[in-house]
Amino acid sequence: MPGFVLQAAPVPADRPLPAVRVGFTVSKRVGNAVARNRVRRRLREIARQVIPEQARADLDYVLVGRQGALERDFTVMRQELVEALKRLKALAVATP
Repeated sequence: MPGFVLQAAPVPADRPLPAVRVGFTVSKRVGNAVARNRVRRRLREIARQVIPEQARADLDYVLVGRQGALERDFTVMRQELVEALKRLKALAVATP
């Protein structure tokens, strides 16, 4: 995605599944500390809104911020996170 890269890995077998874990990272290539923190805050917020409801609990996630996250529309980034979860086959199964 233009604003971020989503990575997923299985939860280690020795850990229980209480909650979904999400990590965030933004490299210095994105910009100075202010820009990196802004990208990190935006990623945290889209993850807070999308991942608890739509992501599988048996995976850990890492969002890697990219330069495009600075100017990208917030609602578009939320939709892109859902699309990234679909591509990783990490969407939670909806229970009827």
